[in-house]
Amino acid sequence: MRRSRITAYVTSLLLATVAALTGATSAQASQLAAPTGYVALGDSYSSGVGAGGYIGSSGACKRSTKAYPYLWAAAHSPSSFNFTACSGARTGDVLANQLTPLGSSTGLVSISVGGNDAGFADVMSTCVLQSDSSCIARINTARAYVDSTLPGQLDTVYDAISSRAPAAHVVVLGYPRFYKLGQACLGLSEAKRSAINGASDYLNNALAKRAADHGFTFGDVKSPFTGHEICSGSSWLHSLNLLNIGESYHPTAAGQSGGYLPALTSAA
Repeated sequence: MRRSRITAYVTSLLLATVAALTGATSAQASQLAAPTGYVALGDSYSSGVGAGGYIGSSGACKRSTKAYPYLWAAAHSPSSFNFTACSGARTGDVLANQLTPLGSSTGLVSISVGGNDAGFADVMSTCVLQSDSSCIARINTARAYVDSTLPGQLDTVYDAISSRAPAAHVVVLGYPRFYKLGQACLGLSEAKRSAINGASDYLNNALAKRAADHGFTFGDVKSPFTGHEICSGSSWLHSLNLLNIGESYHPTAAGQSGGYLPALTSAA
């Protein structure tokens, strides 16, 4: 009888030990399998146009080692990092060319897109080359597009991200205000600068709403860029650059590290 009790005690002790070890192993396996990969999608504000340090293999996409996705990955060492953002990208380009790396192991996605769909380049060309009234009229056309068409395009992109990377935390990055107002500044008139800033706010509001409706986080960059707009004397944005038109009105390396990187870090 005593031997039977000892045998039962030892058996139960062994079973408890095996269960504890198995549980620990399962927990460790679960941690190892946690979705921690990072995928950076979007347009030129995410690829890093204007920051320099372009990765040769990225070609016309101009992905930069000084862009916020690259800087975030270097600082946080995700289990994987895929950088597919591309200069000039619209929502359709993201859908067609950038989503392949997304999967069950993706834990973080960042994206900036919508500015090119709304006609960013044409707005700036019109405002630089034409009158105040023409500039404002073109901005009003862009705002109408943001109201009527862009939300559906964003929904399609956001739905695709959620479908492909269901465990991911998605951060939608906005766009900065371009100009510091209320002071003398060479170039565009105060009326044009004010209208362009208003258009940026309008687009950001639309992006923030669509992001919230999809359960995503909106990364607002207006605050970190405040005091570093064009005409501020400490600009983190390129003004019109006749020697490199493509970099005009894009963040510098300081804008990526001091403006966009903190916005992603606080929202991630």
